[in-house]
Amino acid sequence: MQTIVIGHKNPDMDSIVSALAYAELKRQTGMPSAIAGRCGTTNERIDFVLNKFGFEAPTFFNDVRPRVEDVMDRDVTFARLDAPVYEAMLKIGEKKFRGLPVVDDSNRCVGMISGFKISQYLFPEFHEIGSAREVEASLSDICKTIHGRVVSGSLESNESSYVLRVAAMHSGTFRDRINELEHSRTIMIVGDRFDIQRMTVEAGVRALVVTGDLEVGEDVLALAKEKNSTIIRAPYDTATTLLLARSAVTAGRMSYADFESIAPEISLQEAKHSVALSSQFAFPVVGEDGQLLGILSKSDFLKPVPRELILVDHNEISQAVSGADEVPIIEILDHHRLGSIATESPILFLNRPVGSTSTLVATCYQQAKVPIQPKFAGILMAGLISDTLNLTSPTTTDVDRDIMRELSAVAGIDPATLANEIFSVGSPLLTLTADQVIVADCKEYEERGFKFSVAQIEELSFSHFPTKKDALVAALEAYRAKNQLLFSALLVTDINTQNSVLIVRGSDAYTKRIDYPELEPHLWQMDGVVSRKKQLLPYLSRVLGQMG
Repeated sequence: MQTIVIGHKNPDMDSIVSALAYAELKRQTGMPSAIAGRCGTTNERIDFVLNKFGFEAPTFFNDVRPRVEDVMDRDVTFARLDAPVYEAMLKIGEKKFRGLPVVDDSNRCVGMISGFKISQYLFPEFHEIGSAREVEASLSDICKTIHGRVVSGSLESNESSYVLRVAAMHSGTFRDRINELEHSRTIMIVGDRFDIQRMTVEAGVRALVVTGDLEVGEDVLALAKEKNSTIIRAPYDTATTLLLARSAVTAGRMSYADFESIAPEISLQEAKHSVALSSQFAFPVVGEDGQLLGILSKSDFLKPVPRELILVDHNEISQAVSGADEVPIIEILDHHRLGSIATESPILFLNRPVGSTSTLVATCYQQAKVPIQPKFAGILMAGLISDTLNLTSPTTTDVDRDIMRELSAVAGIDPATLANEIFSVGSPLLTLTADQVIVADCKEYEERGFKFSVAQIEELSFSHFPTKKDALVAALEAYRAKNQLLFSALLVTDINTQNSVLIVRGSDAYTKRIDYPELEPHLWQMDGVVSRKKQLLPYLSRVLGQMG
């Protein structure tokens, strides 16, 4: 079972470092499969912090929804294209399967073979009973299938059409009948009746099979060598030998090519719809080159998904990694408002009104009595600094201040020094395109039947804003239209003056109700507003409520 500790889409510093630190705590407390994940790109500030403390970015997950490859059987039992169907019968019987995929020498799936079709072939209906003596196979495969050994002549490996005959009559009758046969296609099956053996070889039939591992007459052997005839001794009785000889036909001849296969990367939901009405007993899972990678049966859809999630820094499904609603969510750590995530069973849900999820992760270390390593203390400091603007945001609590002191002591770093390093790196307005800026730390919400997005960036000053403003306005409108949102907003915060400006593109029915000073179309001055969570989002929600 893989446990992914993961933050929200368009992750910020707090989301990334919380995932890393909490995954480490889970590993130390009995969950070795826990890994940190992310569902978006990092930025220069995040990369700076990760490099400073010696971390790689969490594993990227674009989509965690269950896929065919998560539940398929990778240990596939198959039949070779050129192998006798007898071998497929043995595998079907041993595994109690309804059939098998058929592969070529390159392991490409080229067909399916079913137990039902094999039984129809071996035991045809009455009006087709004449076909029960015919077999399309090589003489070499027939010999192999009946477990025979050649005592005279040679075996051909190329397939041909043969007719199986059993000599079970009086020699006089047999002499008359054998002249009526197509000798080049006939394989005669007989016991130790030397007179019949001789007449068979004299007639020039393609092969003589002597059953029960019985003797072949010396004169018959001599005659066979003279005529270059093939004689095979088989260990079983005549009835068994005949049945086995019929099953020497290759799996390729018994397979059907109009089968339905599945790609390993498609979701289980998509696969379920695809195979719901199919009568096929199993579905080969093949790669782009046709390689057989696994097999999927309908019962595999009932298997538990080998993946579960722990969400950090969010609790709304609209902000979660794609597919989160199809995977068990076992824990949530967050400091935002409550969203709308439903779970199948009770889970650990830690939600506290503190300044950052990093604070919550640090308290979890305390409760578990697990010492925080200095490098994890360092990244948790960075998450706390980023989310609270170094404890100056109105979201900051005494818990945050206490945690910061403890983390600083463990990491041996002054918070003010680390804060200056972080905010001096990578101005979003200077280093990112407008399209990148508006999604760098963007969250989508749904209220009163409306969907909207709110993004935020922090700058050391507004010096780069005027040259980027028009592009940001246009990018917000394109994002809003593409995602069919009521409005899209971007809060640009000056961390030194603790003031912000707000860009909003959306319905006039909404934007005309914003009552902060409007600097120009789509742009409002928001002095003293620095927190998206505690100040901006509640205000935008109230404006939404005014629409009726």
